[in-house]
Amino acid sequence: MSFHPNDIARRTRVISYALGIGFVLLLSAFFRAQVLQTESYKKQSEDNRLREIPLPAPRGIIYDRKGEIIAENLPAYSVSLTATNLDSLRASLKVLQPTLQLTEYDITAAIRRYKRAPTRPTVILPDASIDVISVLEEHRIDFPRLIIQSVPKRFYPDGPIVAAFVGYTGEITEGELNLPQFAGYKPGQTIGKGGLEKQYESVLRGQEGQRFDEVDARGRPVRDIGPRPEKNAVGAPPLKTNIDLDLQKFAASVFGDSLQGGVIALDPKNGAVLALYSNPSYDPNRFTGGIPVDYWKELNTDPRKPLFNKVIQGTYPPASTWKLATSVVGLENGIVTLDSHMPIACTGGLQYGRRYFRCWEKRGHGSLNLAGAITHSCDVYFYQLGLKIGLSKLVAGGIDLMFGEKSGIDLPAEYKPRFPTRDVRAYYNRLFGANWSNSETLNLAIGQGANSQTVVNMAKFYAALATEGTSSTPELVARTPDQKKIINLTPEQFAGLRRAMAGVTSAGGTAASANIQGLVIAGKTGSAQNTSDPNKDHAWFVGFAPAENPKIVVAVFLEFGIHGYLAARVTSKIIGHYLRIGGEAVVNTEGG
Repeated sequence: MSFHPNDIARRTRVISYALGIGFVLLLSAFFRAQVLQTESYKKQSEDNRLREIPLPAPRGIIYDRKGEIIAENLPAYSVSLTATNLDSLRASLKVLQPTLQLTEYDITAAIRRYKRAPTRPTVILPDASIDVISVLEEHRIDFPRLIIQSVPKRFYPDGPIVAAFVGYTGEITEGELNLPQFAGYKPGQTIGKGGLEKQYESVLRGQEGQRFDEVDARGRPVRDIGPRPEKNAVGAPPLKTNIDLDLQKFAASVFGDSLQGGVIALDPKNGAVLALYSNPSYDPNRFTGGIPVDYWKELNTDPRKPLFNKVIQGTYPPASTWKLATSVVGLENGIVTLDSHMPIACTGGLQYGRRYFRCWEKRGHGSLNLAGAITHSCDVYFYQLGLKIGLSKLVAGGIDLMFGEKSGIDLPAEYKPRFPTRDVRAYYNRLFGANWSNSETLNLAIGQGANSQTVVNMAKFYAALATEGTSSTPELVARTPDQKKIINLTPEQFAGLRRAMAGVTSAGGTAASANIQGLVIAGKTGSAQNTSDPNKDHAWFVGFAPAENPKIVVAVFLEFGIHGYLAARVTSKIIGHYLRIGGEAVVNTEGG
């Protein structure tokens, strides 16, 4: 077979063109790879050669108002593992399981972290014991992909004493990683889970750093210093609170192991929270690095509910402590004066319709004026005062005094109080259907019925009574106070209420046994109905001191406390300690 010379020449030209085009394309690709994309390929190469090790940032230290430490960071060890794929991780965990004594939960958690961020070292033990670290260091050559790091560990020197307000930290969950406020967080990182730790997470978090280790083609470390500069972690700034740690410790000691409930102490001038304690409590240190299963079960099966914050989450009938609100509404509307008597004297109860409403004093108080009714907590007087005010006006007054709102304290998970709405008829119709009567007015007037308040909300109201009507939002962290005038009485009326409340802790008052010599405490007792045990009422006392120049407001609530004078004794001890007046409360059982 032979070709015509022209055909050969044509084919030669085609082949030459094709080779030329191919050479140009090859040269272009080479130019693009070697010149235009140099940095990109260099980065990919370094990424394959270098292993990024995150450096956790220490959380901000939390201080009390005097510079005492509430929360700090201690050195601890975490154990992580790098893996090329999920099967490799599972195989490594199986090998490590007996050495690290990994539970099935630990393994599941590690796999979950890997799936979420496979290029990041997978945390296996966030808080490993020194014994485990010692064993791993001895066999480090057997586990080349293992990373042992010194990391900051959250520590609360006073543990259960501060748990109610400081909260605790824990590993971020899958659900939290999907929330907008946690954008940028990685699996295995620690976040605030409750209290101040959660409320001020953005402040306390700090900024994570990075270290780069050089590894070989199989991911084994070659050298751990020098391949790329480290980016140091940046610790968060300190957080200064209004808490008086000395008072906090004293309040916890007064509750001890026997009393169940909560207490909050405020500076009435600005709402600064001086102490906040809920009993029984829990140890937030045991949440760091993962809470032990047995301890978690113990907390959740305890009928006293140690995880339930009784100061900001418990809502209870305010009982007679609410009589000051009824008094304020009556005075503001000109319906009553401090010297006003009611038409019917107290003989131990009041017949209203077909129902007999009892007074706590079965023998009766006789005829009292408003000041006397506050001092002696006469229910019959306040039944009649409530009827004079009327249900709609009483509810509207309570709403104006902010009893339908949260206190606004800077803690997460505060519960909203239960209180009627301004459309009273619609509210009670929803609650009871059409079968409710005006007797609800009598219940509301003495702090029962459709009215359940938090301990912090009652303290906020009494702080307003102590400051001529100015309400301050309770705040744990020192900031510019948010204040609002909510009580509009004359100076004489405020003085009259203070005298009446001072009578409560004087001889003949309902909390005379809480009296401290040399100090006048103005306050009010309350004994709230307890549906879980009708024979053991809950006990309240809310008060401030000194009565004429208040420096502290304290609200104490005791579950199953039976009578308010017991809560008053706790209150007077706390106030006396803060003001450095008196020692033990003078025991005087007259009047309770």
